Order: sequence, then C-alpha cells, then structure tokens
Amino acid sequence: MKHTISVLVENHAGVLARVAGLFARRGFNIDSLAVGVTDDEKVSRITIVADGSDYTLEQIEKQLNKLIDVIKVKTLAPDSMVPRELVLIKISCTAKQRPEIISICELFHGKISDISANSVTIEMSDNAQNINNFEELLRPYGIKEIVRTGTIAIQKGEAAVTVKNS
Repeated sequence: MKHTISVLVENHAGVLARVAGLFARRGFNIDSLAVGVTDDEKVSRITIVADGSDYTLEQIEKQLNKLIDVIKVKTLAPDSMVPRELVLIKISCTAKQRPEIISICELFHGKISDISANSVTIEMSDNAQNINNFEELLRPYGIKEIVRTGTIAIQKGEAAVTVKNS
C-alpha cells in the first residue's frame, strides 16, 4: 500500500541526503519525493510517497523521528488529504491534430504551455490517477517527452501539519 508522509525539517544543507540515506539503509523504496520551503524559511517540507505495509510505515516514522533535523512526521490518510502532481507532456502533432489535443487538454483542465509546428507542450496539475489517464489519452499522438514532479499533499479541512501544532 502507498503511504504519503509529510516531514517538516530544519532547512539546512544535507538534510535531504540524510532522509534519503535513511530510506536506502533500511531498504525502503521511495516512489515520490518532493521538497520545498514552508511559510517559515527555516523549515522545509519533504513529502514522501513510499510503498509498504503498515509495519514498514511504522518503522519509517520511527526512523525519521530519530533524525536530529526532523521537526515533525505525519502520515496523511488518503481520504483526508489533497494530493497533487505537476506534469509537462510534449506531444507530436500536426496542425490537423491540434484541435483534438486541445480538446483533450481542456477536458482534463490542462494548459497549453508551448506550441510549435510539430509539437504541443501541455502542463497539468492533478492527482496521480488523473495524470495517468491524461497521459494514456495522449499516448496515441506520440509523446516526445514527459516530465513529472513528485507528489505534494496537504491535509483537507482545518487540520494542518505545522511546527506550531506540535
């Protein structure tokens, strides 16, 4: 089962390497990893998606909490979070195919980022499943290149993973 873990860390050089090293040493695979600063420039948020059992998740949480630069670790339940990824897809296309591709793009709330004589680049932000569906619809046109970010996630409603609500 996939687990989404939100980790608040001190914004110092080497913290990401220590977190990734912990996963490597324990043999835990990271499916997705995204890092960014928070509203406090001294704190970064690492969002990790990892596959494993509940026991594996418990071990990951315990090991993360042992790292000195880690401030807070929170596993986000699938039904209580808003997950997003960003994808950029460059598709081969002729002038004749362009309206079809634009129609698919609009259906998925994508945005045309670049158009050339023989290609269209689309950006889209959504959950992983919708991005996968979008990609499959575009595949017959010929995907020249695809770039996808890792998952970021935030809790639904009033709940928040912050330093203040420790």
